[in-house]
Amino acid sequence: MMQRREFLSLMAATALPTLQSKPLFSISLAEWSFHRALRAGEMAHLDFASVAKGDYGLDGIEYVNVFFFDKARDASYLREMKSRADGEGVSSLLIMCDEEGDLGDADETGRTTAVSNHHKWVEAAKALGCHSIRVNARSRPDLGYEEQQKLAADGLRRLCEFADPHGIHVIVENHGGISSNGAWLAGVMERVDHPLVGTLPDFGNFKTRNDPEEWYDRYQGVRELMPYAKAVSAKSYDFDANGSDTGTDFTRMMRIVLDAGYRGYVGIEYEGDGISEAEGVRKTRDLLVRVRETLTSSY
Repeated sequence: MMQRREFLSLMAATALPTLQSKPLFSISLAEWSFHRALRAGEMAHLDFASVAKGDYGLDGIEYVNVFFFDKARDASYLREMKSRADGEGVSSLLIMCDEEGDLGDADETGRTTAVSNHHKWVEAAKALGCHSIRVNARSRPDLGYEEQQKLAADGLRRLCEFADPHGIHVIVENHGGISSNGAWLAGVMERVDHPLVGTLPDFGNFKTRNDPEEWYDRYQGVRELMPYAKAVSAKSYDFDANGSDTGTDFTRMMRIVLDAGYRGYVGIEYEGDGISEAEGVRKTRDLLVRVRETLTSSY
């Protein structure tokens, strides 16, 4: 019979690698990183899962609805998407939804239509095995701060009520205009007050006005949005000679993310044009890996 000391030593030896194998955070790939290649026909939407896994070794993907816009209710096509992702051992995490109207539309009919337009994406996300759809909290920019909050919250609340039986989260990205004001969007979350609503903090989308340009502090914004985060977007544009992003201090930003208790996927979203999309994704992945290695001992 194995002695107790030998048994405990064996258990420790086998358990330790398992504990060490779980990363501080996982890394996923947002389809928007390849928007130029997809639009040019150089990459097929159905190949996205194999590119993420085969070319970059990533096991999580984030779809963009405009690349299969007419397929939301095509059950055969969605099954093929899911089959390809499953075959690669890749998790389908979310669908980023655009061009479906403003959930904070000041017109009641327009707002209702926008909510209804998103229903099919909730259903598609469920079919694909995603946890969320990413939406926009856009309203009429000439309205007041609180009025825009009220309207956006109304549309989001209605969409969450539809999504509830499907178990799909409705998450909002800071995506320009007033939605890039972290305090404003955090206030919207409080107004919606639904367990399925949340945020997708993006490291780079903090321009609140185009002309003249006005930017919200990105570190403050992410800090304000993290209490509601269901996903995180590591936006990158340009890199210096050391492979660091020139616009965002990724180490500082990831400390904010981790200090909020987040341990999920961080999505690569390369949006620069100085290098190829493939190289931009690779550099962003490598940067996130280095940051993860640096921070692991601190958490």
